[in-house]
Amino acid sequence: MIIRKATPGSGGNRYVPYEERTGNESIVYFTRDLSPEGIGRMYARVNGNISGKTAVKLHTGEPHGPNIIPPAWVKAFLEKNIPDAAIVETNTFYDGDRQTTEQHRKTLEINGWNFCPVDIMDAEGTAALPVKGGKWFDEISVGKTLTDYDSLLVLTHFKGHTMGGFGGSNKNIGIGCADGKIGKKMIHQKAGNMWGVNEEEFMEKMTESAKATVDWFGKKITYINVMRNMSVSCDCEGVGAAPVVTPNVGILASVDILAVDQACVDLVQAMTEKDHHDLIERIATRHGYRQLSYMKELGMGNDRYVLIDTDNGDVRICPKKAVEGVVPFVK
Repeated sequence: MIIRKATPGSGGNRYVPYEERTGNESIVYFTRDLSPEGIGRMYARVNGNISGKTAVKLHTGEPHGPNIIPPAWVKAFLEKNIPDAAIVETNTFYDGDRQTTEQHRKTLEINGWNFCPVDIMDAEGTAALPVKGGKWFDEISVGKTLTDYDSLLVLTHFKGHTMGGFGGSNKNIGIGCADGKIGKKMIHQKAGNMWGVNEEEFMEKMTESAKATVDWFGKKITYINVMRNMSVSCDCEGVGAAPVVTPNVGILASVDILAVDQACVDLVQAMTEKDHHDLIERIATRHGYRQLSYMKELGMGNDRYVLIDTDNGDVRICPKKAVEGVVPFVK
């Protein structure tokens, strides 16, 4: 495993308004329907290349985590759309209730993830995926069984994140596919100091890890982001997560990982100051925008996109129009 010496990016942690972006546009589909049916309709728009043995990567959460995508939603969605799929996860690097496979299995049971196979991919070891064009890594260590699958659906609860600023599809696979003992250590470590990595270095390492998974699956990977129960905290904080103050928005889907994460950030930006203050502050103070700029530098997708409102005849809308009428989170 080669870890290159590199210097962190600079100037990458700035929100770039749409009019300043360059390059091609990707398609991002949007619905306000926060339900299993909403997830299913979004999946139908982006599943053209999904076939064979399919994995669904999502964050199953710490015990009793209040903000995860409801297991009942995922159950209903899978039964109707991908009945033979398996949920995939990896063990955690931090101390907690998912650090070992045994602990992780107990947590899965507590949270209700018992309706389909759940593959803890690093339970029996690791695999190395190449990182093409990275400045930190030549390869990244992932859960061993990731490479057993033909296709991958990245089903993400979009929210804040203590270190990443926000957790979208990039974080879901960049951290979530890296194994708990080696891969996650590579991402978080700086010169032997656990958790000592600075903000932009962390964003870049996480993104290079995500790129390895994106490249591995090629066209047989797709992304759905659920903008619901968006605390500034990640689901890895469980019941200790900060209160939700950001309004629920809807569900977005794309075959472009950068476009779908960028669109979610743009939707948050388009909210009123009162509605988005906490989440924007979390993204900015953690240098979270570097996730987006580095994905673009690595050629992982487009930060320009066409946002399609599937609730109203597939018309093109702007983020401001999409968030009109959003309602405050009610527990």
